[in-house]
Amino acid sequence: MSKIYNIAVIPGDGTGPEVITEGVKVLNATSSKFGFRLNLDFFDFGGERYLKTGEVLPDGAVDELRRYDAIYLGAIGHPDVKPGILERGILLRLRFELDQYINLRPVKLYPGVDCPLKDKRPEHIDFVVIRENTEGLYAGAGGVLRKGTPDEVAIQESINTRKGVERCIRYAFEYCKKRNKMNRLTLCGKTNVLTFAFDLWERTFYEVAKEYPEIKTDYAHVDAITMWFIKNPEWFDVIVTDNMFGDIITDLGAMIQGGMGIAAGGNINPEGVSMFEPIGGSAPKYKGQNVINPLAAICAGGMMLEHLGEEKAGKALEQAVMEVTGKHLKGLAAGQMGMSTTEVGDLVADLAAKL
Repeated sequence: MSKIYNIAVIPGDGTGPEVITEGVKVLNATSSKFGFRLNLDFFDFGGERYLKTGEVLPDGAVDELRRYDAIYLGAIGHPDVKPGILERGILLRLRFELDQYINLRPVKLYPGVDCPLKDKRPEHIDFVVIRENTEGLYAGAGGVLRKGTPDEVAIQESINTRKGVERCIRYAFEYCKKRNKMNRLTLCGKTNVLTFAFDLWERTFYEVAKEYPEIKTDYAHVDAITMWFIKNPEWFDVIVTDNMFGDIITDLGAMIQGGMGIAAGGNINPEGVSMFEPIGGSAPKYKGQNVINPLAAICAGGMMLEHLGEEKAGKALEQAVMEVTGKHLKGLAAGQMGMSTTEVGDLVADLAAKL
């Protein structure tokens, strides 16, 4: 009997439903090829539901999502909803309440993809950023005094616990060991200024490192990381960092791998329910035009398959994407691919079923 995985699908806003449609198409083709099944249940969480009902997530939604093997997300963000409502009410709430404490972001330049860095090719850009995903500045600690007056005070505190820092760092060491590429793990921080938080990160990093003698370790300030991403991205293998710095450097990583149209990520709870998504936003200006690039959503689906233990299927899906970028697409930007959204999905699905 073939294995069955129960997947919660949240297409979301803007072009989210379009890219998820193509992602599901590729996932179904891949699962048929590799002999497992995906049972997909769709949820309408997002801007349209919020505008109709006033609900961001209904009561019981998080508990219902806990029952799934994984969550497949399109995009969150609606032009008629004030920024922050959907992001905090859906994305951050799911990350926090489902304890998805790892944000996993591969940064990989695929064949045929234009890189903005001079003389850099696929062999130079292939690293992974592991970002702590439930603490730091995003925990929401702080407040405002005397709002709207000349004496207004706004405080946003970065929360870093030994438990949260250590489990993120341990995940990074284990991931680096499994990846087995350069066997190098870099801690990204700001120890010269953020002396309290990154003292905890640095001490924990080197304490855990003693348990992994086969992994080379180093440290770089976040500002230096941004410079070396541009000058020498080939230096990096796996990078571990806190929530805010991870948020910033992964967007830079997306640009050097060719843009948001190819960047995918996972919000990981190694012991629970994880969520996979394209990194780009909902791109409402392209909604309904069949021109948006679905490859980031497709790659997120591949990450989901690997996380579920279907590593051969996930790798085959990635190989299909690389075949498409290397031989078939004119570009990655919306309207510049040389084919439509659905045509790209069809092509990747066809290739994935053959590999």
